[in-house]
Amino acid sequence: MRSMTGCGSGLVSRDGWEVTVEIRTVNHRFLDLALRLPRPLSFLEPVIREGITGRLGRGHVDVFLTVGSTGEASAAVRTDLNLARAYAEAGRGIAEATGTAFDLTVSGLMGLEGVVQVSEREMDQERIAALCGEALSAALDQLIGMREKEGAFLKQDLKIHLDRVEALRSEVCVRAPGVIVDYQERLWARLRALEADGIDPQRLAQEVALMADRCAVDEELSRLESHLGQMRQLLEADGETGKKMDFLVQEMNRETNTIGSKASDLFITNQVVAMKSEIEKIREQVQNVE
Repeated sequence: MRSMTGCGSGLVSRDGWEVTVEIRTVNHRFLDLALRLPRPLSFLEPVIREGITGRLGRGHVDVFLTVGSTGEASAAVRTDLNLARAYAEAGRGIAEATGTAFDLTVSGLMGLEGVVQVSEREMDQERIAALCGEALSAALDQLIGMREKEGAFLKQDLKIHLDRVEALRSEVCVRAPGVIVDYQERLWARLRALEADGIDPQRLAQEVALMADRCAVDEELSRLESHLGQMRQLLEADGETGKKMDFLVQEMNRETNTIGSKASDLFITNQVVAMKSEIEKIREQVQNVE
């Protein structure tokens, strides 16, 4: 089981290029990729998307990529000497015509438009894409390792809450049959207090049976036990389990609410409140399971 929260980075430096990939993920219902690529590197988007979708199932994923040149210069500098001479001659002419000092320096000359041209080193897209794939793989390895480590902590915490829900469910199972017995005794006590004559035992039995039908929570308790068992199985399963867990938590909540509404007993009501609290804690943790 893996969490959806984590980060990882990978760096590959070879063939005069250095590629760095950083990945950060948080929980999300689906796999949501946010790529932050400079325009000249947009050709790498398919490489990154394919690499991530092949290894991650869910989560919001932020990807940061940088590509730099190493070794040889990353840009070429070209000068237009003919244009520079023309600027210098024009400067001297202006100085002579106006009687001012000629103060054009080399640095000043280089700043004039067109004298110096800087062109970026041409990228070998195929080579950079290969380096990007290696850096991405390293970043994903680190990210998945972190998500698995956090997933192990989530798993232990979920087991604790599932055990508590199971214990509370067991207490309700023990108490549930006594609810009908208590109701029958209270009914007899009221009738005796009223000194009612000619109590029809059959009518009384029917009343108790109706009450038993309204308060019966056996099916809900059985389904809740099944949901708890399925949750435990998913804790040990591989792959994407978060969506299934989220569905089971909703079903656990539904069964628990039904038990609380049907069983008119203070003890069961208190256990239901405690179960709902534990299930809510499970729900919060499941939101971060991949």
